[in-house]
Amino acid sequence: MPASQSQILDQTQIKQKINRIAYQIYEDNYDQKKIIMAGVAKNGFLLAKILKKQIQKISPLEVTLEELHLNKKNPINSKIELNLSDEELKNETIILVDDVLNSGRTMMYGLQLFLRVPVKKLSTAVLINRSHKRFPVNADYVGMSLATTLKEHIEVSLESGKFAVYLS
Repeated sequence: MPASQSQILDQTQIKQKINRIAYQIYEDNYDQKKIIMAGVAKNGFLLAKILKKQIQKISPLEVTLEELHLNKKNPINSKIELNLSDEELKNETIILVDDVLNSGRTMMYGLQLFLRVPVKKLSTAVLINRSHKRFPVNADYVGMSLATTLKEHIEVSLESGKFAVYLS
């Protein structure tokens, strides 16, 4: 960890936040038999994978996990890919998951994929909400809201069982 980084959340705190999000998702969807979690590649998918395990520990919900691929730097000119057909998404409860909500751009373009199909319910979940809104997207499930400057950067590490969030 470089000297210019500050750890915001440690492994225990991240697990607590994920557990709380899992309970909120279950409470809001207790009447469903199945939900689809679409994690934005790479860290959003890792977070969705961890959330899926936690939801399955605490509830009878069947959770389908999918990885959503899009170019975060240039989403308007990139193809958004998900390995589910429109028919498989139809009338389903979907939760789009990413690690950090900054301007809302990635979430907005990720949500676009689901707007062409009549879904039952569409929600968003993030570990960190920075609230630098440039797009009209809010997270329904938030681990932590963090006030940062535009020059600061949030780094989320969810790999290898070593979880941490850093601010630099």
